[in-house]
Amino acid sequence: MAESRKVGAFAPFEWMLALRYLRAKRQESFISVISGFSLIGIALGVATLIIVMSVMNGFRHELLKSILGLNGHVTVLADGGPLRDFDALTQKLRAVPGVTRAAPVVDGQVMASQNGVNSGVLVRGLHPADLKSLTLVSSTLSQDALAGFDSGDEVIIGAGLARKMGIRVGGSITLIAPKGNVTPFGTTPRIKTYKVSGTFKVGMTQYDTSFIFMPLGEAQLFFNSEGGVSSIEVMVTDPDNDLAMLPALQQVTGRDNRLVPWQETNSSFFEALQVERNVMFLILTLIILVAALNIVSGLIMLVKDKSGDIAVLRTMGASRGAVMRVFLIAGASIGVVGTLLGFIIGVVFCANIESIRQGLSRLTGTTLFDPTIYFLSKMPAELDAGEVTAVVVMALTLTLLATLYPSWRAAKLDPVEALRYG
Repeated sequence: MAESRKVGAFAPFEWMLALRYLRAKRQESFISVISGFSLIGIALGVATLIIVMSVMNGFRHELLKSILGLNGHVTVLADGGPLRDFDALTQKLRAVPGVTRAAPVVDGQVMASQNGVNSGVLVRGLHPADLKSLTLVSSTLSQDALAGFDSGDEVIIGAGLARKMGIRVGGSITLIAPKGNVTPFGTTPRIKTYKVSGTFKVGMTQYDTSFIFMPLGEAQLFFNSEGGVSSIEVMVTDPDNDLAMLPALQQVTGRDNRLVPWQETNSSFFEALQVERNVMFLILTLIILVAALNIVSGLIMLVKDKSGDIAVLRTMGASRGAVMRVFLIAGASIGVVGTLLGFIIGVVFCANIESIRQGLSRLTGTTLFDPTIYFLSKMPAELDAGEVTAVVVMALTLTLLATLYPSWRAAKLDPVEALRYG
């Protein structure tokens, strides 16, 4: 008697059969079409998820970098008025471990006017040294612009504001403050014209079109706040961990002063971004789920069509497990190839997203990702390895689960009944 040999799981003949079933004959072309659409659906779902999540990550990162790079991570405010003795307090704050920068500022809303154009802007008064340490801005300025700012009577404006009002470097801008001189007839607006020593561009439209930097001493005079400042902007090593530093900072500033972290100032904005991100993830996951359901329907039809083949395999000695693994391999192959294809498309798209945006804008003749709406001058995309891995694992898991029921039905098929009615 010949010695029987035990065939292990996922043997070569199981792979051969699975791949052969995926290459349908002419009369079975409909099943092949369903499998093809399933593969395309999974690829598009994975690619779309990676692209959208990366764009939203980049959007959040760029906004956070611009907002925190300009406004600081913790703001020190006085209760009921301007901050006094701010220079000494600033030195104490700079000595706190983890603080990278502390700068007193004077803020005020004014009306800017030039060449017949009027615009509401925010004037921020800073020491020249503090402006130089604000690298997000100073890195875009020339030495002449910084030298003019050091003189104490020149201002630096956003590039968007300069373009909007037709102002060139060396030109002038008129600022109108609502709270000015007190006269017997009431308070009159304060109007003064300043020379523009330079322009800055941080890449965020909201700041490039509405910010003006003024020397601190001049800002105190212009806003009638001699001897005091509006606040002290503090930057720390780790902005995401600034809440842990609040006790140390409060100990230095005292109980008379209030600390406002960036999370509190921009909480509604970033919470809205997080909610939108989660909702988009759930919605786009449905694309992969629909594609996985197509795999179910395609495999069920394949099992029905191959019932005679399954019966012959069973009578030749193939186990239920072997039959189940054949269809499991067939369905999982669609999922793996689709996921891999979607991963490649998503990564390549994210790496060239700005070039693609510009190309589509030229092709359609429209402005995609308008900076005046989205606040950023270019479309950002930041791939997160953890998120990409989660998307790939989720897609593979859904497609694998989708193959279980059709494979189980194939394994449960009675060979006698299949041959009788096949």
